[in-house]
Amino acid sequence: MTELTLAKAQTIISAALAHARGKSFAPMAVAVLDARGVLKAYGAEEGTSLRRADIAIGKAHGALAMGVGSRTLGKRAEERPHFIAAVTHAVGGSLVPVPGGVLIRGADKSIIGAVGVTGDTSDNDEAAGLAGLAAAGLTADPS
Repeated sequence: MTELTLAKAQTIISAALAHARGKSFAPMAVAVLDARGVLKAYGAEEGTSLRRADIAIGKAHGALAMGVGSRTLGKRAEERPHFIAAVTHAVGGSLVPVPGGVLIRGADKSIIGAVGVTGDTSDNDEAAGLAGLAAAGLTADPS
């Protein structure tokens, strides 16, 4: 079984931030949650705006809560806004339905955690998260 270790979580963060710097993205924040939704690691660059940790965690937590990436949650928000609003309330407000929240799958396809990235456009946030997961040798599921 693939495990989301602290070392891998730190690699995700470092690689996601390196990707962002290489592409000249705005200052980024990255949160890695384990399968239970508990914060495993967090990193933010200088210059990130207020509450970026909450946004990054909300992207990852929403993906875990619903078992789909936050890109899919964004599509569902467009199609069924009342449902997403209700789910957001049900999970204590920690659901941000825009790209940047990516599930992490184990070798057996089980969900072992999620990464949430914020700071630039949602598409760029997701790209940074995917780069971080690739660098850590983990399987990303952004859908």
